[in-house]
Amino acid sequence: MISVDEARTKVLENLKAVSTELVPLANACGRVLAEDIIARRTQPPADMSAMDGYAVKAVDITEVPVTLKVVGEAAAGGSYDQVVNSGEAVRIFTGAPLPSGTDTIVIQENTEPAEPSDKDNANQNGDNFVTILVQSELSHYVRPAGLDFRAGDPGIAADVTLTPRDIGFIAAMNVPWVIVRRRPRIALLSTGDELVRPGEPVGPNQIISSNSLLVAALVEQMGAEAIDLGIAKDTEQSLRHMAEGAKSADMLVTLGGASVGDHDLVQSVLGKDGLAIDFWRIAMRPGKPLMFGDMDGTPLLGMPGNPVSSMICSYLFLIPAIDALNGQKPRIPPCRTGVIAHDLHKNDQREDYLRATIIGEQDGKPLIELFPKQDSSMLSPLSAADCLVPRVPFAEPLASGSEITFIPLNIPYPAV
Repeated sequence: MISVDEARTKVLENLKAVSTELVPLANACGRVLAEDIIARRTQPPADMSAMDGYAVKAVDITEVPVTLKVVGEAAAGGSYDQVVNSGEAVRIFTGAPLPSGTDTIVIQENTEPAEPSDKDNANQNGDNFVTILVQSELSHYVRPAGLDFRAGDPGIAADVTLTPRDIGFIAAMNVPWVIVRRRPRIALLSTGDELVRPGEPVGPNQIISSNSLLVAALVEQMGAEAIDLGIAKDTEQSLRHMAEGAKSADMLVTLGGASVGDHDLVQSVLGKDGLAIDFWRIAMRPGKPLMFGDMDGTPLLGMPGNPVSSMICSYLFLIPAIDALNGQKPRIPPCRTGVIAHDLHKNDQREDYLRATIIGEQDGKPLIELFPKQDSSMLSPLSAADCLVPRVPFAEPLASGSEITFIPLNIPYPAV
């Protein structure tokens, strides 16, 4: 048997990034960017008003109150295209460019309409006036050109999984299409005569297949495409026929049949079809009979049959593998520090991953409680768990209140 770290290293060193494709920006959220984004315009493209008010010269309002002649208006999407002289102001709205000759915005709350000193001539000419009540500093409420970014500036680097925030940023840079990694295709093949799909008639010796749905949901959550090949019967013909569906996939994940029992056919049957095994046993619990190899150029990850084992193996091996296929730095489950809420027995020679939940806090650290039953077939504690407690081989017993490490089950977690 090999260690978890050694097994993960073997898996990752045999994977290469998938190809790229060009997609509309509107369809790019959650995809992995394959090329750097460079701004195609300057934002804002000119000095802009950040508020509704009046565009003025700062030197004209050093002493207030002062009355200025309103010579025009600038709204968002429009502009005032004349030069503004001393003693003049332009009514301006948020997002409009500053008229030439102005350098400061006075918000409308700090002004009031004014009567001109020469009322007859003003009325005859149709002039309007405004009184500035509060002094504004130079460039007050002005967003300078290029405040956010300038044309040619680097935007978002490759290998990032695009978020809604990123989509807005790229759109502002006037980039309508992006080059991303195509979604890795992960083929899932369940095995076993005892399995039936949810909702199908269940025989007296059969169980519902939950593994494929559990792993498929995780695959999709990680941004890959899950291809459900179905359930292969425990015959060479069925397994060989259904495995054919993985030829177009970037990885085949088998669920069950990875051991060497009489009905565990993955190694023996697919071995005849070119499967080269790298390893098939790991010193961990649950998940000992994990298998990895290559089947005619397609990486194969053979998961145990128990659903809890499959989930834990997915966290430890499949998530990093999908990252590698996406050309990203593989994410390794992060360990956090907590406190155990009860005594914990010693461990044996295998690395253990115990299902647990956070029940509160003690001394500023999460208080962790293990589920009393840790059978790898039990889905109810798996669903209720929000963390795993890993224990190294031959770990000593721990008393209640001792410090432990735990792995949060919420994903995505950060790359390390």
